[in-house]
Amino acid sequence: MQMSASLSPEPSQPPQTEVVEKRLILVVDDSRLQRKILSSSLVRWGYDVIEAASGEEALDICIAKRPELVISDWVMPTMDGIQFCKEFRALTSDSYGYFILLTSKSEKNDVAEGLDAGADDFLTKPVNGNELRARITAGERILKMQLELTQKNRVIGDTLKELQRLYDSLDNDLIEANKLQESLIPERFKKIGDSHLSLFLRSSGHVGGDLVGHYSAGDGHLGLYSLDVSGHGISSALMTARLAGYLSGSAPDQNIALEKTEDGSYRSRPLFEAIETLNEMVLDEMETEHYFTLMLADINLKTGEVRLGQAGHPHPIIQRKSGDIVQKGTGGFPVGLMPDVTFEEFEMTLEPGDRLVIFSDGVTECPNTTGQMLGEEGLETYLREMHHVTGPALFETLMWKLGEFAGTSDFPDDVSGIMFEFQPDPSET
Repeated sequence: MQMSASLSPEPSQPPQTEVVEKRLILVVDDSRLQRKILSSSLVRWGYDVIEAASGEEALDICIAKRPELVISDWVMPTMDGIQFCKEFRALTSDSYGYFILLTSKSEKNDVAEGLDAGADDFLTKPVNGNELRARITAGERILKMQLELTQKNRVIGDTLKELQRLYDSLDNDLIEANKLQESLIPERFKKIGDSHLSLFLRSSGHVGGDLVGHYSAGDGHLGLYSLDVSGHGISSALMTARLAGYLSGSAPDQNIALEKTEDGSYRSRPLFEAIETLNEMVLDEMETEHYFTLMLADINLKTGEVRLGQAGHPHPIIQRKSGDIVQKGTGGFPVGLMPDVTFEEFEMTLEPGDRLVIFSDGVTECPNTTGQMLGEEGLETYLREMHHVTGPALFETLMWKLGEFAGTSDFPDDVSGIMFEFQPDPSET
């Protein structure tokens, strides 16, 4: 193209711009004279300059060595400045290139076209030295901010990768912890004579604070426990694991709920005493802010007589063979909440065909979408509807009904339960 081959006069003492590192500027113009005029000023100001006589040549240069700033004429044969700018923006790079278009165009539509193509700024010909230097300085500020942003984004990206690595590691650990917690209940269904025992545990997260279990409580007796540690997550699960050792079925000498007889066998001690012992142990020996609710039960497998000790746990339920519901309990304080608390025992009786059901409060306190809890009445309704459902299928059906009530299968609290379906052994009656 034909244009003035001069750079308009600079002031005798142009403003000084500190250039810490020489930036690479690409000057693109089909006029050799215009390139030299621009380049000489840029070199004098401390920049490294590369020249290109066409858009195609400039694009090859950018592919080989990307410049930090580009000053390109708009009107050039074959590939004009607009097309070159689009191709320049299409190049992949970690760094940003500041693009200035030289133009005699001043219409708003022309400016919009340049901005749409990816241009950052414009210079009107003939180029004024002060204006050129000011536009380059402005571009350097943009490049500096972009570099800082890139570095910060890189730090954020590295941090996110590290967080993801830690999360994956923690997630794997929690999966293993869940397996260990599940192993605390090796038998979810057990036949005891003609009676059936079913256990259920579902944590709201990977691990939780609920636990259910059983142990032999002497000749013809079965011990049951259901506990719910306050809070959720790892700390609650760790306390649950420790408490499992105090109610172990495989190590009766460590089981707080058992006492040794003169012949060396074990039997249930008074359940209120066992709970009081646990209460003092938690307060005196465990450095924790957690407390827990607990239900202990001793079932006479011959007569169906049940002794129970309750510490803040939901009331036990007996569902008669007819489907009728009986709830009974003393309530009581949770374990580990207050010192010198006394607890009480109470009794219930199972008739052949009856079943004893113990749930944690994750069932009755499960909310629906409006925040209304299922409650004891809701649970009783479900149990009546599931009167003829037996064994583990009862828990599976209850979870389905609970999910339908809550509108989600992700419950806010752990859910656990025990069901003992009583049928006395004919040979023992």
